[in-house]
Amino acid sequence: TGPMSSECLGNLLRITLSAEYFEHKYLSFSVVDQSGIAWELNEAMAAQCGYTVTYSSWSGIEFRASAVSCHSHLERDVFTVTIQIKASCTPDMKNATTHLKSASCYYGPWSPREVVCENNYMEVSVRREIPQPIKDLIQDAPEDWILAFREAKAEEASVWQIVFHQPEEKKALLVSDAWSAGYGLNTTDTRVLLRIPQTAAQVQLIEDQGITFSVVRSNTFYKHRWMILMVDTTVACPADGVDYVNKTITWTVPKYIPSLCAGATSFKDMLVEAGVDLHKLSAKEMSARKYVLLNDLNAITMKIPIGAEGGHYKTSVSNGQLGAKYTINLFLEHQWEDSKWGLTKHTIIKEIETPFEQVELAITNSSNLSTRVMNVTVGTFLPDVELVNLTIEGVTAPVSEAVQHGYLIYRTRYANGSKAYVIQVSLDAPSIKKEYMREDMRAYTLNVTLVFITHPSSETFIVPVITMSAVRDAVLPSARGFCDGRNLHLIITHGNVDQNWLPFISDWHLTPEAAQKYNYSLRNNGTHLAISVPFLSPHVNYEGFHTSGIKASLYLTLKDGITLANRRDFSISCRFSPSELIQCLPNGTVIITAIKMVGVADLDTSLLVLRDRQCKPSLVTEKTATFKFSVNACGTSRKFNNTTMTYENEVLYFRPGNDTPVSKLKFVCWYAVKQTVDVRYKSKKNPLPHVKPGFGSLALSMKIFKEKSYSEPYQEWEYPVVKYLREALYFEVELLQPKDARLDLNLNDCWATNSQNQDSLPQWPILINGCENSEDSYRTVFHEVNYSLRVEFPQHLKRFEVRMFTFVQGSTLLQE
Repeated sequence: TGPMSSECLGNLLRITLSAEYFEHKYLSFSVVDQSGIAWELNEAMAAQCGYTVTYSSWSGIEFRASAVSCHSHLERDVFTVTIQIKASCTPDMKNATTHLKSASCYYGPWSPREVVCENNYMEVSVRREIPQPIKDLIQDAPEDWILAFREAKAEEASVWQIVFHQPEEKKALLVSDAWSAGYGLNTTDTRVLLRIPQTAAQVQLIEDQGITFSVVRSNTFYKHRWMILMVDTTVACPADGVDYVNKTITWTVPKYIPSLCAGATSFKDMLVEAGVDLHKLSAKEMSARKYVLLNDLNAITMKIPIGAEGGHYKTSVSNGQLGAKYTINLFLEHQWEDSKWGLTKHTIIKEIETPFEQVELAITNSSNLSTRVMNVTVGTFLPDVELVNLTIEGVTAPVSEAVQHGYLIYRTRYANGSKAYVIQVSLDAPSIKKEYMREDMRAYTLNVTLVFITHPSSETFIVPVITMSAVRDAVLPSARGFCDGRNLHLIITHGNVDQNWLPFISDWHLTPEAAQKYNYSLRNNGTHLAISVPFLSPHVNYEGFHTSGIKASLYLTLKDGITLANRRDFSISCRFSPSELIQCLPNGTVIITAIKMVGVADLDTSLLVLRDRQCKPSLVTEKTATFKFSVNACGTSRKFNNTTMTYENEVLYFRPGNDTPVSKLKFVCWYAVKQTVDVRYKSKKNPLPHVKPGFGSLALSMKIFKEKSYSEPYQEWEYPVVKYLREALYFEVELLQPKDARLDLNLNDCWATNSQNQDSLPQWPILINGCENSEDSYRTVFHEVNYSLRVEFPQHLKRFEVRMFTFVQGSTLLQE
């Protein structure tokens, strides 16, 4: 009752500690002697003094004491043992609670010789007979007497000496030396006791009938009045004898062990009994459990089916793998009579553990997709397993903190004591990997590593939990496209599956750096991806050429960011006027761009020429070749009519080694012919030349660009632009309409204000009469504008660079 209970089991006392009461506690065991002194136990002292402590997840903690243990009080066949247990929540045993337990057991009658084989020690107890004459004893073991006689004569009556028989020598120890070496010796009015740890140096391994025994052969001496008494204190315990065949444990123990029966000539079995956990079982009980007990002429054999009642499975870990072992605590009591000793009682306690057997662990996904919760059950586990940690995305957290990462952990117990762990986590948790599968399906993957520990062995093992749930909630990206006079535009609306998809044009990854290189526009604001590509670009496909227009197409593919598998294809096709390919400038310069059509794989644009084959392109890409020449050169022909002058030339393609062109592209420029008219006029005095202001509708734009290359302007959503003092701002002013090559754009005055009102004060002039402000510490810098694919009329643009500044009054910063 309470946290501790006691039980008398023959010549042993068992005290059991409640596993529930002492769970997760650090324990310290002490034995209290008759003087009230508490002696703290360690492994060596327990083996020397006849104590055994065992831990198990199913029976709690057991303390066993021999009837003749060091601190037991034996009186009239009743022995009493008192133990003290300290329990603390910390390993330093601070704030420990103390528990005392005293128990008495009756044991009798004693056999002349009793041998006990415990897990950690061997014990022999021999009845003290009336001494025989010394001369007879000397004849029985003369060598031992020669070693012991001189010391025994000189010592007090209570001092012992023990002689160990080794194959190579005999070793004599006084009782004090034997005690220091870890042996336990004791005497009462009627008995002599020797206790030897299973790990003692004097233990010999001797084989009998194929079974190995741990044997210590010894004689113990002491002086009794005027006599010297010698007692045979040989002890032998089986060290193996266990086999595992066909899911059955077979334990074999030879009946008459030569070391214990030396000198005997006749034997008679008196009793053979067996049981589990020190409880004897009747033949009926054994049959019910399917145990078999065989008592043959030379051996006693027990057969136990693995998994049978009385034993228990415990968790085991081998090389990180989870497994189980079946454990059963058998005991065997064999009593026999022989011609030398009379009655011998041999009690063997044998904890048998089967070999490691790997266990397949079930992981069950029973997610409730309607509530968007993943529900995964891991297990079952034996009672001795505890979940301690989770590793989520490389971060390890104890179970108590799992909720902070969005995980709920439940433990489920079953009637047989086993248990399972249930993990619940929202599908929308950041650690749940979301991946597009097909059509409207998304895969939600839970990837968490569980860390377990076993009790009491403190072995650890991990269980990776990777489970997937498919949900019909995928929203694919969609797109719309349009074209203006110069560009093809694609605007992609993101779905919920393309966060890690990458845009590709053909097999070319469209990154911001790559887009800038080709003067493309690539913008992503989280909800939309906008792509703008000029009509004359290396990645535009030209699929049809007619006088009515040129069909140009842009193909975009979204690919998986990890596997690069194609996920979604988009395209935009538009017709552009053939006039986009030619510019007939007023000064007689012609700029013509030839394009490579889809399907003409072997055409090398660098080999395109004009009629004069010395006239080669000034700019070549994989799909275009641009020529710039005068109408009076490169074999250009001209024709006149009443109103126009027509210039013609051709772009030709010759295969190497062939003088016949395989491709021709004719182009024409028309210029209006000036007419001469005779008119009457009256001469007047002409005024001085001056520029007369004109009025008309002009479309202008002013943009700020990110870099000196003027390749990427700031978009509306990026304003206001934040810069540090003295950082450069790159301005571009462009005349959008009308597109008249005769017009030049000139900037007169430009100023900055402290607000969006252009007339507000204070102001600071940036340009004055078209020139930089001479009073500026960092003067405005003008940048030259050259012809490019984006710039058709360089004279329609002005570009200048201004260093960032702020308005101050005195030392005070002025703000709007």
